[in-house]
Amino acid sequence: MSSASRDPQVVVEVLSEALPYIQQFSGKTVVVKYGGNAMTEDTLMDSFARNIVLMKEVGINPVVVHGGGPQIGSLLEKLNIESRFVNGMRVTDSQTMDVVEMVLGGLVNKSIVNLINQSGGKAIGLTGKDGSQIRARQLKVEHQSPEMTAPEIIDIGHVGEVESISTELIEMLAARDFIPVIAPIGVDDEGHSYNINADLVAGKIAEALNAEKLMLLTNVAGLMNTKGEVLTGLSTAQVDGLIADGTIYGGMLPKIRCALEAVKGGVNSAHIIDGRVPHAVLLEIFTNAGVGTQIKDAS
Repeated sequence: MSSASRDPQVVVEVLSEALPYIQQFSGKTVVVKYGGNAMTEDTLMDSFARNIVLMKEVGINPVVVHGGGPQIGSLLEKLNIESRFVNGMRVTDSQTMDVVEMVLGGLVNKSIVNLINQSGGKAIGLTGKDGSQIRARQLKVEHQSPEMTAPEIIDIGHVGEVESISTELIEMLAARDFIPVIAPIGVDDEGHSYNINADLVAGKIAEALNAEKLMLLTNVAGLMNTKGEVLTGLSTAQVDGLIADGTIYGGMLPKIRCALEAVKGGVNSAHIIDGRVPHAVLLEIFTNAGVGTQIKDAS
């Protein structure tokens, strides 16, 4: 639809609906985990970049954390490096870690930075190693089968978990009107690099920044009940109950737990949103209906 054919009254109504949210969130920090279809389809990539720039223009401080699993897998395949997974996590030896850093810290990160800058923003690409923002430790994976008396500890190499977050660099960049774009690579006290799940990194950064919102872009409409209906406006207690009764299970469970921990850790609200919807970020922040699942602490 061209700008000339839009109904001016509709435009005014949209802006009026957005105004209270702009006023409410101005000056606040929103951490957005970017991945899935939203990071591979051109129209969705463009709308995401414009969403992030608009947020910055109206006074919100967006921080982008991104994944890149498919891109890592594609380059490993081209290099004839076999990918192995344990409990859904890529076994990452030193050779694979080199590829992970090349893809996440280079190719993917700079592509997102370029998209945002082409939309009029001022993005800066970082990894968690820059300024030692993300201190990491090796993730220990336990595996147990019925015949085992004790769980087996499996070494999956340079796969890490967050030990601590330093926000000094992020806050300095945000104060100077830059948009930080962060690849989820951490470093330990000995200088070893670790690949960390991007959802977990986004959640921990949101906690450390005392963010207003954590937004996790996914390839589903949100958290659904047994009837296939999207659930929203959930308290942390309600989410705990949905985990306990089995409504939340499988691949959605780690993402929901990440959102839950962030809210319990001080983030005002967490959102699981459908990254396949154009302008999903703005629709969730600036409209009454939203486009996904919101989790808040009832207290």
